[in-house]
Amino acid sequence: MKELIAASLKYQGGKVQVLDQYLLPHQEVWHTCQDVASMQSLINNLQVRGAPLIGLAATLLVAYLAEQGAEKSQLCEAIDALEATRPTAVNLKHCMDCLRQALQQTQYAGAIVQSAERLFDEDVALCQRIGEHGVELVEAGDNILTHCNTGALATAGIGTALGVIYTASKQLANIHVWVDETRPLLQGGRLTAYELARWQIPYTLLCDSMAASLMAAGKVDKIFVGADRIAANGDFANKVGTYNLAVLAKFHNIPFYVVAPKTTFDANCAQGSEIEIEQRSATEVTGVSGSFGECQWASENASVFNPAFDVTPASLVTAWVFDSGVYYRPEFRAI
Repeated sequence: MKELIAASLKYQGGKVQVLDQYLLPHQEVWHTCQDVASMQSLINNLQVRGAPLIGLAATLLVAYLAEQGAEKSQLCEAIDALEATRPTAVNLKHCMDCLRQALQQTQYAGAIVQSAERLFDEDVALCQRIGEHGVELVEAGDNILTHCNTGALATAGIGTALGVIYTASKQLANIHVWVDETRPLLQGGRLTAYELARWQIPYTLLCDSMAASLMAAGKVDKIFVGADRIAANGDFANKVGTYNLAVLAKFHNIPFYVVAPKTTFDANCAQGSEIEIEQRSATEVTGVSGSFGECQWASENASVFNPAFDVTPASLVTAWVFDSGVYYRPEFRAI
């Protein structure tokens, strides 16, 4: 397999390596992954995260196993096991389905490697086109609010929603970003702020509950968020807290844009209510942990509701930005 290098994932020197996003921004540690159990652990522990990147990381691991001479049955088991790791994001299923097709070919090992290379390169190109389309919605001087992390850390390219912001910053003056810290895993505070700082894009970090007062004060011009799965009717699942922003944006008449590659669109899912929402550990709410250590502030017996995602109805979306273009409501249709 050829060298494939992204901000947080690479295949180099015959090894699959991932940047540990759990340890960012204080430590930049790369892990070598050589087996399915290790990749499952990395994904479940959010050391590897972001819908496109999860799919690509799993794909590169399967391609690595194919190159190492794994038998067809072993590769099939690996694909099934990896797909089951995270249920909400459709990109993982898309990638694993592509590998299943490659597995049907006579020279299946080579076909899997070719598929992995194609999917990786395709994601880079998708992100580039998303940025080109999305920048048309941005004006110089905009104050843009975003949620969670949708940048280069979450993809093989420049990112989705954050990729639009990155593209805008290169073409337009005085772009400023409001960054939701994004409870309970702080991917905005840890990762989006980290990326914006590296890109030298001005930003301000805020608690999720502060977004409403910002909008009321007229300090938010537009909202750009990513998506982990988009249903056929335009409903979409994204990091929990996104639905809150959409409702607030509607009340304050602020444009609300969903940004994603075509691999996030699920034509087999009719509406958002059909999207399986992953429930995560209570410890992510009862305290906080990271490279800085751990702190538990709630009672050990506290009852916790911790969905990783929520679903935002299409009626609250101003437009969907795909690599194929910008689609406005009610003209949204299958891409």
